[in-house]
Amino acid sequence: MKLALIPARGGSKRIPRKNIKLFCGKPMIAWSIEAAQASGLFERIVVSTDDIEIAAVAKAFGAEVPFVRPAALSDDHTGTSAVVAHAIEFYRTQRDIVDPVCCIYATAPFVTAENLQRGLQTLEDTHADFAFSVTSYAFPIQRAIKLTEAGRVEMFQPEHFNTRSQDLPQAFHDAGQFYWGRADAWCSGKALFSEDSAPVILPRHRVQDIDTPEDWERAEWMFKVLQAG
Repeated sequence: MKLALIPARGGSKRIPRKNIKLFCGKPMIAWSIEAAQASGLFERIVVSTDDIEIAAVAKAFGAEVPFVRPAALSDDHTGTSAVVAHAIEFYRTQRDIVDPVCCIYATAPFVTAENLQRGLQTLEDTHADFAFSVTSYAFPIQRAIKLTEAGRVEMFQPEHFNTRSQDLPQAFHDAGQFYWGRADAWCSGKALFSEDSAPVILPRHRVQDIDTPEDWERAEWMFKVLQAG
């Protein structure tokens, strides 16, 4: 069966209770749950959490919370793959075969049912181990600058100072929305960023990382504009 797994631990520090804080009128996690439901792809939509309140909100919006995430997988250093692998192993002990598995971030209000469907199609068409959302950088990363200890500037790649932008390869970054993967790839701890992964390219206006209050405010304005369009 196809599984949607939404990790949502309770220990967010920069934006307290971020996973269930109201975003444009709904708890943030509700947008991810509803996108998974609207996609029609999943036999189960599961939230992995260590938090009672998050679990209650998830259930209220139709997700399942069949287990409590162990404390060892709920700290600041635990990666996504370990959390997904834990859920897969839970179902294996129940003699349920889940494959593939789509990890959807709880703080991804811009995720859409259509892009989740594109992700699965990409996984199947490319025979990759993973297929996940990416978007392009707005500026050539080869011409990025950094600040020195002396308070001046320095290029990361000074050899490209005179290279025309159109002559530089386009760069992409993780869009932080969803990650389709084969169950065995998740459980093996295989790297997401590798030649065994395929991209699902999203337009930049549908991507916003939400780590600070300023990010949150910007995301709400962007979301409202998209909803009105």
